[in-house]
Amino acid sequence: MGNDFSRRGFLGCLAGFGIAGTGALAAPPATSLRPHLRGEGFYKRAVPSAQEIISGEKLSGRVAFAVADAQSGKWLECENEQTGTAPASVAKALTALYALGTLGAAHQFETTLMATGGVVNGEVQGDLVLVGGGDPTLDTDGLAQMAAQLKEAGIIGIKGGFKVFEAALPVLRQIDPAQPDQVGYNPAVSGLALNFNRVHFEWKRGSNGYAITMEGRSERYRPAVTMASMQIRDRRAPIYTYEDQPQRDSWTVAKGALGKNGARWLPVRKPGLYAGDVFATLAGAQGIRLAKPEVIEALPQGETIVTHQSGPLLGILQDMLKYSTNLTAEMVGLAATKKRIGLVADLQSSAAEMNRWTINDLGLSAPKLVDHSGLGDASRMTAQDMALALVKVHGSTLRSILKPFKMRDEKGRPIKDHPITVEAKTGTLNFVSGLAGYFTAEDGRVLAFAIFAADEDARAKIRPEERERAPGAKTWNRRAKRVQQGLIERWAALYGT
Repeated sequence: MGNDFSRRGFLGCLAGFGIAGTGALAAPPATSLRPHLRGEGFYKRAVPSAQEIISGEKLSGRVAFAVADAQSGKWLECENEQTGTAPASVAKALTALYALGTLGAAHQFETTLMATGGVVNGEVQGDLVLVGGGDPTLDTDGLAQMAAQLKEAGIIGIKGGFKVFEAALPVLRQIDPAQPDQVGYNPAVSGLALNFNRVHFEWKRGSNGYAITMEGRSERYRPAVTMASMQIRDRRAPIYTYEDQPQRDSWTVAKGALGKNGARWLPVRKPGLYAGDVFATLAGAQGIRLAKPEVIEALPQGETIVTHQSGPLLGILQDMLKYSTNLTAEMVGLAATKKRIGLVADLQSSAAEMNRWTINDLGLSAPKLVDHSGLGDASRMTAQDMALALVKVHGSTLRSILKPFKMRDEKGRPIKDHPITVEAKTGTLNFVSGLAGYFTAEDGRVLAFAIFAADEDARAKIRPEERERAPGAKTWNRRAKRVQQGLIERWAALYGT
């Protein structure tokens, strides 16, 4: 697939799309499709075209982009801007807007411990229930604090069982079924998530073979986990296998791939059991013995004994955008949808509601997202819609939580004190690279932009076993990032001085 640039695409961008609350966008030029140059300086005539920037990097596939004045909404330059492209993690910027608009920046998620049957002389007469409330940031340190608070509340024993309720949000085995089993960025989803639903697998080779640990590791604690197991197999491939057993995530790993020492985070497919497993260990350290956790589908009546609150949503979203955390995006998106229309069955239904919200509240035309993180391969969005959303919310809190995007030299090193400052969200899949946000030119003018690059033919040729490290994808992505920087520098030269 060659580079695809069209006069029709650029004309479409400039044809005049209204943005509610921002004023009219630019009408098409009368005689020329070239961007209007502010001033007649010769150096502006020497600025490379978008086609030259892309060709110079030998980037295969298609590039779609749109850039506008963030304040007035005037379109400045576009190509393929109405072509739907996989946005990858750029979609998280829309999810952040959706969550803020629905839940509010101060919203906090709660995880609770509840007792059924009452408490007599420090003993719970029924069951102790760990209740997930959709907190994507809950970690082992937080569970340890809850165990300590349970003891402080005077609880010394439980007559009944230890139950776990995770169905405050849909319970899903994974975000995207097309991803490899072992990637930590594609864990299960539910209303109870611990350590981003990942378990820490570590191996060390000794004189008698390998020592293996599977832990719910956090900054302060390293409790062993029994609901996830790992066995080493004498093979070279596949590197990992996964088996879904009734009460366990069962993994094997190829001995030939381990080396001497190492560690990685593996996804958890049974988040309720995982959180219950870890909490039982932490409660035991407080002298409170619990039975094996049992996941329940309905929340019983009971007395809340301990409440653990997350931080405010705004900070959660800032971290989500900084670290591009898929599980956070899915959980906050699902929570927003639940508040709007009630509990839905899956990510596609929730994303459909978010698509409707962007159309009604942001004035977008036809986003087709299938999840909230951008991990799903079937998601499509146009550069025009993404840039339109950024113009619409310019001046809101989104820009303050977007991650600074470093401009780099020819060797990829960040350039200190670069005259162009960029706050944006990146997005990366194999042979897909997106960047959208705001940049401030040297004269202080702020522009909103979206750039989506994709080589769909190359992506379609990736074999399933290659999806974690697809041949050629890393090199292609570096080229795409250089194109993105080149386009930003082009626009700053043309429109920012």
